[in-house]
Amino acid sequence: MAVKENLTMTSDFTIKAREVDFVTRFTDTWEALREIMGIMRPIEKTPGTTLTSYTASVTLENGDVPEGEEIPYSKAKVKPVSYADLKLKKYAKAVTIEDVEKFGATAAVQKTDEAFLFELQSVVMDNFYSFILTGSLTKTAVNLQSAIASAIGLAKDKFKKMHKNSSEIVVIVNTLDIYDYLAAAGITTQNAFGIEYLKNFLGAASMIISSEIPQGKVIATPAGNIDLYYINPAHSDFKQLGLDYTVQGETNLIGFHANGDYSHAVGESFALMGMKLWAEYLDGIAVVSIQGAGGEGGENDNLETQDLEAPDLSGMSKDELLAYAAENGVKGVSNADKKENIIAAIEAAM
Repeated sequence: MAVKENLTMTSDFTIKAREVDFVTRFTDTWEALREIMGIMRPIEKTPGTTLTSYTASVTLENGDVPEGEEIPYSKAKVKPVSYADLKLKKYAKAVTIEDVEKFGATAAVQKTDEAFLFELQSVVMDNFYSFILTGSLTKTAVNLQSAIASAIGLAKDKFKKMHKNSSEIVVIVNTLDIYDYLAAAGITTQNAFGIEYLKNFLGAASMIISSEIPQGKVIATPAGNIDLYYINPAHSDFKQLGLDYTVQGETNLIGFHANGDYSHAVGESFALMGMKLWAEYLDGIAVVSIQGAGGEGGENDNLETQDLEAPDLSGMSKDELLAYAAENGVKGVSNADKKENIIAAIEAAM
């Protein structure tokens, strides 16, 4: 007896489970990154629209209003800020029936899915790292610890001058740079879905460790300066083309679909994503270079600490000030001292 039309077969469940597993693993990685970096504002771009955010400012009138007189309005301004358009990225891979027969399904399908997933994640992160390295708050420091303190101080100072919150600072450092320090200090890192990081370390709320950052560079910016902008692959407009991608999670960052092509005897996999991490204020990103590391410094390698421009000491916490003092040979300060006394000692030594 012939099988009824549209009967759901076991193979349908296998393919769907693979699709769900793929998008779930991708989403888990980005949810971990969002939590580490403090990204609170994923913004969805819908078809037919452009992304626009707004900046607001208020100029206060004099609050000393005599009794009974009308209270003047403070002037409020709202300005739209447009961003570069976000493009959909389309990717595909295929595994032949001969590959499965030769290597087995685990190697031919699952292993290539894992490699596919890694490369898709790398596309987004590589673009983000390239972008944040263009931050306009630049400076040179004598070593890693002073570079971290300087980067945090620069980022905090900039945001305080703009009257914006800068309490949670995200720092990104090169793997080789930080591991030399960690080995000496006996500190271990945390890892979430392949993202290596430290929490509440050397004044940073989060410190991400990455080999994508050039050696000798330290980057810092407030968590609120980082946004995630994305296109939902499951949008109904796409389904009108007959394209139905599997998605997962509250924020649909990637769509995945797998099917068999009988005419070529291959298993096809398709991924659709449009996502971008960027900073709202480019001049709120500090990029500090370490002298003599990663080819930086050149003829300035022999500069003494006091020849360097001092960071914004007032923007540092007491712990950051003490770390900065220790790295630069400032004596006679301790945790028992008040913050202003530590600053005075550092400035005197400079």
